[in-house]
Amino acid sequence: MEARDLALFLADRLSDKKGIEITILDVQELVSYTDFFVIASGKTERQVGALAEGVMDGYRAATGRKPVGSEGIERGQWALIDFGDVVVHVFREPERAFYDLEGLWEDAPRVDYHPPENTPGQHAASLH
Repeated sequence: MEARDLALFLADRLSDKKGIEITILDVQELVSYTDFFVIASGKTERQVGALAEGVMDGYRAATGRKPVGSEGIERGQWALIDFGDVVVHVFREPERAFYDLEGLWEDAPRVDYHPPENTPGQHAASLH
């Protein structure tokens, strides 16, 4: 699977769980450790954890694999999930504003992403 397709798939999983302001940054020309960042917010610590768990569960269900690694899920302020070619960052809204990854990586092109407006179970991106 192409890294861009994986980023879109993971963004859809975040959207399924009501992630806020989902942004995909193409960082493949800027860093050597991944190709895309997918960034989303949750309103509460509980929602941040649910978003992180949801994206990992969706990936596992579609691929049968686990992410490379994860951290911060228990704290619920900033969760990072490493899928190799894609790194997902899920923030509580105040932490997202404070760390401002979009500003830090302002040279990274944004991938045009619009959450699916279709019925549950039908997604803009899939791994099949």
